[in-house]
Amino acid sequence: KNKGYMKEGYIPRDQRKKILFLSDDIRLHSGVGCQSRNIVLNTAHRYNWVNLGAAIKHPEAGQAFDISADINNRIGINDSNIKVIPFDGYGNPEILRQLLVQEKPDAVMHFTDPRYWEWLYRMENEIRQQCPIIFYTIWDDLPYPMWNRKYYRSDDMLLGISKQSTNIVKNVLKEYPKEDWAVKYIPHGIDEKQFFPVANDFEFEAFKEKVLGEDEKDFVVFWNSRNIRRKNTSDLILSWKVFLDQLPKEKADKCTLLLHTDPIDPNGTDLPAVIETFFGTSTTPNVKFTNQGKVDDKHMNYFYNMSDAHMFMTDNEGWGLGLTESLTAGRMIIAPVQGGMQDQMRFEDENGDWIDFSTEHPSNVDGKYKKCGKWAIPMFPKTRSVKGSPPTPYIFASQVSVEDGAIALMKAYKMDPEERQERGLAGRKWAISKEAGFTAKIMGERFIENLDILFQKWKPRKRFELIKINKENTPSNEQPMPISLSPEFIKEIQSI
Repeated sequence: KNKGYMKEGYIPRDQRKKILFLSDDIRLHSGVGCQSRNIVLNTAHRYNWVNLGAAIKHPEAGQAFDISADINNRIGINDSNIKVIPFDGYGNPEILRQLLVQEKPDAVMHFTDPRYWEWLYRMENEIRQQCPIIFYTIWDDLPYPMWNRKYYRSDDMLLGISKQSTNIVKNVLKEYPKEDWAVKYIPHGIDEKQFFPVANDFEFEAFKEKVLGEDEKDFVVFWNSRNIRRKNTSDLILSWKVFLDQLPKEKADKCTLLLHTDPIDPNGTDLPAVIETFFGTSTTPNVKFTNQGKVDDKHMNYFYNMSDAHMFMTDNEGWGLGLTESLTAGRMIIAPVQGGMQDQMRFEDENGDWIDFSTEHPSNVDGKYKKCGKWAIPMFPKTRSVKGSPPTPYIFASQVSVEDGAIALMKAYKMDPEERQERGLAGRKWAISKEAGFTAKIMGERFIENLDILFQKWKPRKRFELIKINKENTPSNEQPMPISLSPEFIKEIQSI
């Protein structure tokens, strides 16, 4: 008997819809690759997948791999149908046309910034005569990116990673609204059986001692991300230094900032040089690199468990997967109020409900709502500047101050270890709940629910469409976007 029949929602292989997934190679450990893999793993009993797997200078480009047997072993069925076609970069029209003919997918889904997919959108009408286009979408910050409208209009379904992204899509499409079922919120999810609290584990204790040393630590903060400019790693290190300077030396010596990243990266900076400047030596015991390179989920879970909190100081962060992993491991989070990080803090509105965003209040960066989950220490940005480039003319870069970073660290430090643990466990309980749904299983269920609706309602595009252009149906940007301002700022400027 097919083991798949035991899995809820199972459909036999020959009856499933097939989805062509344009994303990072699902076998890789990039953020996009990991989340793409989680989507496939948790929907393989319902859909067949072909992954055009991107990587820079992919060493296996030009080959194809059937990984169904591995997927079967991991999810407990025996008839998955999963193929990976490695590709150098994010694809091109020739390979897509070839796959549309060979694989005959029922849908094309892509993930990440639409700027990588200009070639895809230039052939959207050709694709949509055959099958729908799905965009698992995110946008890091405001103002509403009106230049993305041409992309969003070309999608049949937009699934927003964050509440802010979902609101952004709806507002960018305000003059071309899609039906409610076509724009939905599906946050990232991870496997709570891979990231979890560890206790009474000899192997973990030995690993912890190897990484942190034999001396007992009072306070450990973990940072897991790429060493790139927008992550503001140097700001984090300086905040750590300012925080430590407020403690007696004997107490400061029992605090460690643990960095899991490349110490030097041309897209970021020379972090040992930064550490040496602020601490006088690049080998200070107060700041350590894991020096582990790529690690498996077990040892990554160990890193989270040996910390008291995970901290970000990013100025443009769409989601912040390190925070989700930290929460699921039962650890507190410290982060700027921005992007999808807001979702993970669970800010409450006047009625005690988890906040949503609207045209009038598209972000909580203004601090309208202060109350959040006990597992989070939010940092509200102190500065907001407008960055841009010709393809993306404007985007806010909202930064927290080094001083506020130090204050947030002190707040966490002053808690008893038992309180930090209790708050972290409350974060895990919420993160894996149905309300948050930050688990791979719930993410898969939400994908299935929404994609099934798409397959029921989608209608192919006609080969040609005649559009009468006049003033009435030509969109304009005459209405400026409202800028969220903090109540404190309004009070101060009006008192001058």
